[in-house]
Amino acid sequence: MFVLERIYIPDASPKYPTVVPARDFDPARDAARIDTAIKTKGVDEQTIIDILTRRSCEQRREIAFEYERFAKKDLVSALKGALSGSLEALILGLMKSTAQYDASELKASMKGLGTDEETLIEIVCSRNNEELADIKRVYKEMFKKDLEKDVAGDTSGNFAKLLLALVQTRRDEPSNVVDYEKIDEDARALYEAGVKRKGTDVVTWIEIMSQRSVPHLQKVFERYKSYSPYDMKESIRKEVKGDLEKSFLTLVECFENRQLYFANRLNEAMKSKGAKEKVVTRIIVSRCEVDLIKIRTEFKKHFKRSLYQTITEHTKGDYQKALLSLCGGDD
Repeated sequence: MFVLERIYIPDASPKYPTVVPARDFDPARDAARIDTAIKTKGVDEQTIIDILTRRSCEQRREIAFEYERFAKKDLVSALKGALSGSLEALILGLMKSTAQYDASELKASMKGLGTDEETLIEIVCSRNNEELADIKRVYKEMFKKDLEKDVAGDTSGNFAKLLLALVQTRRDEPSNVVDYEKIDEDARALYEAGVKRKGTDVVTWIEIMSQRSVPHLQKVFERYKSYSPYDMKESIRKEVKGDLEKSFLTLVECFENRQLYFANRLNEAMKSKGAKEKVVTRIIVSRCEVDLIKIRTEFKKHFKRSLYQTITEHTKGDYQKALLSLCGGDD
């Protein structure tokens, strides 16, 4: 006998940003200081970092507007000319909105020969409905192309099917009714489509994981354990391989704890002597106005040292200063 249970669902996901609007904000003054910093012999990177990493996206837009008004040139082009390497990539990333930045990263991952599947998986599988809808709209504005068409043209097989199902943003919104019958049904369907049979009915997995709400799926994975000898992540590792495996694992990790997923990615990117700077930049820039405070908390909890200390150990120079400023403090 299954029952329906009512629960309280808060509106829109709350934000936990490390970068917030600056007080006493004067875009004209900031623009003038950046102009001086760019014109300084050898470029005054510190001033550029201090200003742009401590202003909100909206404020950076106003600075760019003021800059163009009196310098008679585009701020992004001026920054491109003045900076280089990882610092340049980071600062130019900050000049875009979160959705524009994600859209550009997706575009870059599918450009030219060969696809950067890692980036594609990270962005498409970790963003929620609302974020993906924004990214799709902005992608179309920026590149005059549909994200779905580009993804379809750049991937194949079940991997393509899964990414497209996610990009179509058909996921249910969380409901304040817990439907235990549906939870049981989905848990059993996942088991019967995978571990229970020879081969995997990937289409069923895709359907459930791309259409059900996150709170529902969390309960489905719990219930799944009463059918399967392996939990969902172990089942994925046994059933599928390659990019499809990575995608399903990313989804499940994000359903369970999205900020922990990002913390893990950051830890992985800074494990070796240097750092995978592209990954570090992408996560810090794309999440600093969304949930980087929570990512920092998860990082400290799981790796017993702060994200701030880890960045200090694995990066250097002005790039490091910019990252630490966006990180917003030590824990």
